[in-house]
Amino acid sequence: MAEEKKEPWLNYLALTTIVLAVCATMATFKGGGYSTRSVLSQTQASDQWAFFQSKSIKGYLYEMQKDQVEMQLKTMNGRLSPELAAEYQKKIDGYGSKIAKYESEKAKIQADAKRLEQVRDDAQRHGKAFGVAVIFLQIAILFSSIAALLKKKYIWVIGVVVGAYGILQFANGFLLFM
Repeated sequence: MAEEKKEPWLNYLALTTIVLAVCATMATFKGGGYSTRSVLSQTQASDQWAFFQSKSIKGYLYEMQKDQVEMQLKTMNGRLSPELAAEYQKKIDGYGSKIAKYESEKAKIQADAKRLEQVRDDAQRHGKAFGVAVIFLQIAILFSSIAALLKKKYIWVIGVVVGAYGILQFANGFLLFM
């Protein structure tokens, strides 16, 4: 029985298929990591915005209380003892300091929420590039498999071109140059 002579390009086909499969696996892993980071950052940002809203509501309640006490003080002006007027003023000042405290806390919370949104957006950009890489790498592996089965070199060349674009997207997942 005569043994078929193996064509040399089939060795390159096997090698490129392995490289494509490794890149596809790594792109899937990295894309999943960025997807998880995106979801976690979005959740944390949402928590921060809820906290911001809570501080806004509390600050608004103190503003209403302050306004109400100021109106009472104006209405009773002249009819209050100096001690009672001082108590009213002390209450107004206390509300004012709480309002200022909530405003400063809101500024920090808002900065944290926006930072988390930036992390989310960055993770989404990386994840998208890795996702595109996986698609093209899988298609390239498919072409390589078909080329190996049919022993058609031109199909393998098409797979290499598609795979090269997938590897470019894989690199883009890390560096975001596209």
